[in-house]
Amino acid sequence: MAIRLYNTLTRSKDEFRPIDPKNVRMYVCGPTVYDDAHIGNARPVIVFDLLFRLLRHVYGEAHVTYARNITDLDDKINKRAFERGVTIRDLTEGTAARFHAAIDALGALRPTVEPRATEHIEEMKALCEKLVAAGHAYVAEDHVLFSVPSMPGYGGLSKRPLDDMIAGARVDVAPYKRSEMDFVLWKPSREAHEPGWPSPCGIAQPGRPGWHIECSAMSWRHLGETFDIHGGGIDLVFPHHENEVAQTTCAFGHPVMANVWMHNGFLQVEGEKMSKSLGNFVTIQELLDGWQGKAWPGEVLRLTMLKTHYRQPIDWTVRAMEESWKTLAGWYRAAQSVEASSVPETVLEALGDDLNTAKAIAELHALDKRGDHAGLKASLQLMGFDEARLGELTAEADAEADMKDTGRIDDLIAARLAARKAKNFAESDRIRDELAAMGIQLKDGKDPATGEPVTTWEVMR
Repeated sequence: MAIRLYNTLTRSKDEFRPIDPKNVRMYVCGPTVYDDAHIGNARPVIVFDLLFRLLRHVYGEAHVTYARNITDLDDKINKRAFERGVTIRDLTEGTAARFHAAIDALGALRPTVEPRATEHIEEMKALCEKLVAAGHAYVAEDHVLFSVPSMPGYGGLSKRPLDDMIAGARVDVAPYKRSEMDFVLWKPSREAHEPGWPSPCGIAQPGRPGWHIECSAMSWRHLGETFDIHGGGIDLVFPHHENEVAQTTCAFGHPVMANVWMHNGFLQVEGEKMSKSLGNFVTIQELLDGWQGKAWPGEVLRLTMLKTHYRQPIDWTVRAMEESWKTLAGWYRAAQSVEASSVPETVLEALGDDLNTAKAIAELHALDKRGDHAGLKASLQLMGFDEARLGELTAEADAEADMKDTGRIDDLIAARLAARKAKNFAESDRIRDELAAMGIQLKDGKDPATGEPVTTWEVMR
């Protein structure tokens, strides 16, 4: 099957053609493990896990390499460890373990390789040496800095005007910089709490790498000088990914670092930007353990995330999670007692169209309505859902349904559909109001396959 992906580099959606179909390679920027991951951090994990699954389905599990790094070397980490009186290693090990536990619950596969920054210092130093030797970097006051003017194509990924890039770079106005946009590849470690290694490029003072060089080094080590796909959040396009491109292409002399760049959109909570000051900051683990009076299963969080196309902003709401819970409970019931078939072409076509998960989910609803539960089960498995957790998901839905006369509800819905078809809108409204008085909320829609009117219901909250 053909896969078409939107490429931030070209601003177009094109057919994906791997460099080597026997070794499809993808790199995604992972967590900086100084604090627990919030729900916004879960979005790239889920999005690129789905892409990983799709690539494995198309090219074979043995032919896809997925690298997602762990940044365990960062000034925020140094500061947090110092404030808490613990070692940097102890802080990052504990935070990384909690990150893995949280994303395991989301149904995310572990990547093929998960490099850590602290284990790739030699590669970072080698890149510094290459860039200095090629005239793309220089040494000044125990720093190694990338010379942005040395790369005429700088800004090609983000496509920002020069003035915007200068403003967005949060420029350090250090006197040793030749250009205000130059950025740090290596810096000295002078404070007691700062980790340090022998420096490259003849610098006597021990030091540590800058942030941007870390991903260039780790992707080089595990995927090569060029590879197929680089992913991450939209907030990383500039300056982080722009600087990765500059470092890697200038070090190795290739026109690109990755052929396809993919970025997921922002997330807000209940219509507002997530922040601790607004009281709506929530971690993945807090959602799993209990938030807004309920512990949310990981697959409910996964479905809620996938209902919105990955490039679009998403509004994270309790209402959306409740709807996902009910949807999954119904699908799991339907798929529980059947053997999975092959994944239907309609689902594969939707996912192959730049991960159009909204369309894929509509296809899952259509499969359920048509009674193709074998196809539904296969599709759920491909998308990272496992009906083995049926009991946990359906317990609450069953308890609510038991409180209602479901037969009576279904009869009233059928009568209302008949009244609407006969254009007897007064009767239709009367039945709707009767159901509302019973605590039942209706949802009107159309069958994606036939176009016929369909009404579903749920218990009002």
